[in-house]
Amino acid sequence: MRVVGIETSCDETGVALYEAGTGVLVDQVYSQVRLHAEYGGVVPELASRDHVRKLLPMLRRLLESAGISKMGIDGVAYTAGPGLVGALLVGATVGRTLAWARGIPAIAIHHLEGHLLAPLLEERAPAFPFLALLVSGGHTLLVTVERPGVYRIIGETLDDAVGEAFDKTASLLGLGYPGGPALERLAKSGDPDRFHFPRPMTDRPGLDFSFSGLKTQVATTLRETERTGVDAQLRADIARAFQDAAIETLALKCRRALRETCYSRLIVAGGVGANRSLRRRLEEMVAGEGGEVFYPRIQYCTDNGAMIAFAGCLRLLGGEREGDAFNVRARWSLEELKPIEVDLDAVIPARKR
Repeated sequence: MRVVGIETSCDETGVALYEAGTGVLVDQVYSQVRLHAEYGGVVPELASRDHVRKLLPMLRRLLESAGISKMGIDGVAYTAGPGLVGALLVGATVGRTLAWARGIPAIAIHHLEGHLLAPLLEERAPAFPFLALLVSGGHTLLVTVERPGVYRIIGETLDDAVGEAFDKTASLLGLGYPGGPALERLAKSGDPDRFHFPRPMTDRPGLDFSFSGLKTQVATTLRETERTGVDAQLRADIARAFQDAAIETLALKCRRALRETCYSRLIVAGGVGANRSLRRRLEEMVAGEGGEVFYPRIQYCTDNGAMIAFAGCLRLLGGEREGDAFNVRARWSLEELKPIEVDLDAVIPARKR
């Protein structure tokens, strides 16, 4: 089975073609970063309009690159939520139209399920069950994954997601948008001993997160140091203190979750999972617990069509199909999804089993 995946949940237009038993044949991603940079964040209407402009040409190039025609695809998967409703509607409309015109099945995919399953696309893939840390601009979740489609949220942020905290802190430091990568680069030259920010909610039981206080700590530190002058080194030192606090908070919560669930495998997914310092710290922590940590490759950490095509292939082979009506959802809990009843060996390439 060959499945086209379409991802338009926010500010990346992603398309991919996945073949059961073979893997990702080709994938393409277009980022709208330059479009939104001057506004300091994603403008939903602009995002939707840009998806309209980019999606169909990208689909044509995708099939040309794979050397097949529309007749050579067996199903279409599209992101139906959570995300920006206008942006989601672009992908859903194109996906459903393509499926209807070809007389093939379509499947609506949960964006976060795509992220959770993305590590299965790698040569070194985790076995089930595992614990997942899902960290992105809009989400910070700890999820137990018993098997595909069986998810339980055991920890989540009470305010800002960690990706939002990175972006807001970067804005306070004058780093522009998107802030996460720029802040990570700046933190490399920061003095780790100059400032020490609190590790929020780690001194109490539970697995939930809170990152808005760290952003406030950055703002307070900047105000307190204005009299002596805010120079490049000061900004680097603050960036280092913020990043160390955020990463250590994530690591402490993951360690607690591994111990409470008795799982030995941790996967990290979402855009913040591309942070190298976070990866190193989690690898140290998990090794100390006698476990293993898994990541998707960097290009699959951010939003992409490959993870949607893969999740769609699993669900289509499991017999799921969309009816005539379709909708998209700005909010959608992972716990509402149905288990996927499919032989993974029929979907995942032999070298990854």
